[in-house]
Amino acid sequence: MKFIDIAGTDLRASNIIMGNMRLKQLSLAEAEKLIRTAIEQDINFFDHADIYGAGSCEEHFSEAVGMTPSLRETMILQSKCGIRKGFFDFSKEHIIASTDGILKRLNTDYLDILLLHRPDTLVEPEEVAEAFNELHASGKVRHFGVSNHTPMQIELLQKYVPHKLIVNQMQLSATHTPMIDSGIALNMNIDQSVNRDSGVLDYCRLNNITIQAWSPFQKAFFDGPFLGDLENYPELNKLIDSLADQYGVTATAIAVAWITRHPANIQVVLGTTNAGRLQDACQGSDIKLTREEWYGIYTAAGHILP
Repeated sequence: MKFIDIAGTDLRASNIIMGNMRLKQLSLAEAEKLIRTAIEQDINFFDHADIYGAGSCEEHFSEAVGMTPSLRETMILQSKCGIRKGFFDFSKEHIIASTDGILKRLNTDYLDILLLHRPDTLVEPEEVAEAFNELHASGKVRHFGVSNHTPMQIELLQKYVPHKLIVNQMQLSATHTPMIDSGIALNMNIDQSVNRDSGVLDYCRLNNITIQAWSPFQKAFFDGPFLGDLENYPELNKLIDSLADQYGVTATAIAVAWITRHPANIQVVLGTTNAGRLQDACQGSDIKLTREEWYGIYTAAGHILP
């Protein structure tokens, strides 16, 4: 397992994250097995959100693992807030109330990282700053970040928030690459050249913000996995399978390795509820694909190199 230092913190984190969005689908015994498998694979980073199972996934996690203070100290716990039914809410009142609920469900006194889940266009950054200051001063949250935010949305928050925003969690897979595409196809009159994310990849690298990649196997926005989709991605699957044979791992590991190969030190959020697939994915943690292999996967996925 490869570990990275989260800039601006004392956190040394696995570059593979166990995501818990679907954990409540498992029985307590199955959930415990999955979490224990993650720990055995040296994953020390666990991602949650208050909307996952309406909070039940956080409670399920704590109960399944038998959370104790000593076990808690071996984990980096991250959760997210800001999404409500039918709207987004970055008000001070909601952020604080959400965090208190998260802590209760996870049976812990503090979060290592709290993320704002999706941009609230009605955000009043002064309120966010007040909430973050209160949560930090009380010891309830050590660090803060965002998810699915553009560079200017981060800049707006950072103007008022005194705490460094250390994470931006965004969707990325070999087939879903908007944060990469326009930078490669600059100044070409093709769809790939359209800048859809305001240069967020380079912005995060310049500002020492750790990128976390969610849905690392999805074709697009919850359109299903590209691995094994021979109808739409025959060339990509053929190449990935060939590389898997070459490296002695599974195709899942190569899909992970494609993300972790990037020098931005991107963390990969795994949402699987299958312990075997989790183990397979972890094999990709420290595989360093060659440039030729990385770009080969990129083009096999249908992206263009000028």
